[in-house]
Amino acid sequence: MTFDSINPATGERIASYPVHTPEQVDAIVREAQAAFEQWRGTTFAERAKLMKRLAAVLRERQVADAQLMTREMGKPLEQAKGEIEKCAVCCDFYAEHAERFLAPEQVKTDAAKSYVAFEPLGIVLAVMPWNFPYWQVVRFAAPALMAGNAGLLKHAANVSGCALAIEQAVEQVGFPRGLFRALLIQSPRVAGVIEHPLVRAVTLTGSTPAGQSVAAKAGAVLKKTVLELGGSDPYIVLEDADLELAAQTCAASRMINGGQSCIAAKRFIVVDSVKQRFEELFVKFITAQQMGPPEQVGVTVGPLARVDLRDSLHEQVERSVAAGARLLTGGQVPKGPGAYYPPTVLTDVKKGMAVYEEETFGPVAAIIPVKNEDEAVRIANDSPFGLGAAVFTKDVARGERIAAKRLEAGSCFVNANVRSDPRLPFGGIKGSGYGRELSSFGIREFVNIKTVYIK
Repeated sequence: MTFDSINPATGERIASYPVHTPEQVDAIVREAQAAFEQWRGTTFAERAKLMKRLAAVLRERQVADAQLMTREMGKPLEQAKGEIEKCAVCCDFYAEHAERFLAPEQVKTDAAKSYVAFEPLGIVLAVMPWNFPYWQVVRFAAPALMAGNAGLLKHAANVSGCALAIEQAVEQVGFPRGLFRALLIQSPRVAGVIEHPLVRAVTLTGSTPAGQSVAAKAGAVLKKTVLELGGSDPYIVLEDADLELAAQTCAASRMINGGQSCIAAKRFIVVDSVKQRFEELFVKFITAQQMGPPEQVGVTVGPLARVDLRDSLHEQVERSVAAGARLLTGGQVPKGPGAYYPPTVLTDVKKGMAVYEEETFGPVAAIIPVKNEDEAVRIANDSPFGLGAAVFTKDVARGERIAAKRLEAGSCFVNANVRSDPRLPFGGIKGSGYGRELSSFGIREFVNIKTVYIK
């Protein structure tokens, strides 16, 4: 059996990759364990040297790797280049800070000496999605490897080329052979890898059902998990917002990566008194987006990653319109090849409609009118998800109060779009998962927090 890589802009097959057999998977796991036994004894300085080399190699290969990403999942080329650079920044960040993040912490007790040590766990299995095929991987791998662990990557089948390119880059810079490997396996076979006695932990970025499945399997064998799942991020626009800033920021956040991001703005909750003006500005910025071949200069919205995903998104729009939502722009499947869908805005969205209740993974925005701040916060929190949220107001103290105390999400921003940053923890609550990636919190997820007590 093979995984076929299909260009979503043309429908053409790019390449085919043989799926690993069970015997090959077992050999890869055992090779990773052998590499881990060697790697765990290295110093932070030795690890940092290789991690900085990896950052340099990613920058050297930026154009080629970005082109691969664009061909495999349709990301506009300039955005793909930016993703590679962000990966390099993450590698540099952990190379510089991992030792401090994991330094032993002295604790005064009745012992002659007592402290907390942070020791690597072993092999960490990562189950990753196609939408940010380099960034999702590196933001797990950089801290995991710097902590002394080994990594196995089960990537989405449609970005198998990206998975193997990352594996090759890690080996190229001199990390122990086998320390980081890609597993080309079907999703149902992930359970068997989780059960493997040498695998110590699992991290997954993906849908809520996928997270539930992995969490159940890992829990049954008592293995640590970190889950970053779906999101339906609310952006609140209050009556005192800078509407030009709000509309431009909201449009950019909704359209990044063709709207295929768990932390993209998806629900725009707008106070009635400014709704009409916000809609005018928002539609202006949305329609300014250029849809087309993702490798073409100036294109900001490429195809969705697969035709079936495009068709599911369109069905959500149709159900919402049938339920009373009003279409301001877009909403029609274009003729011709490729998984394209135009930037689309729906307004007068209400509870019960598909674009209110469900995550929309593509360039579709839902505007929800509200009377005031209290109703805006209630609707923002009226979601099974809790990944990110934002609020727009000229009263910064008011915005901070809402973000810090009232919104139910793992990341809350004021007058800015939600994003991930190596310096800040990233993750969600409720149906958006648990645990944290990035910052000092992320690197401590996959270590043994060990008490050492000396009498």
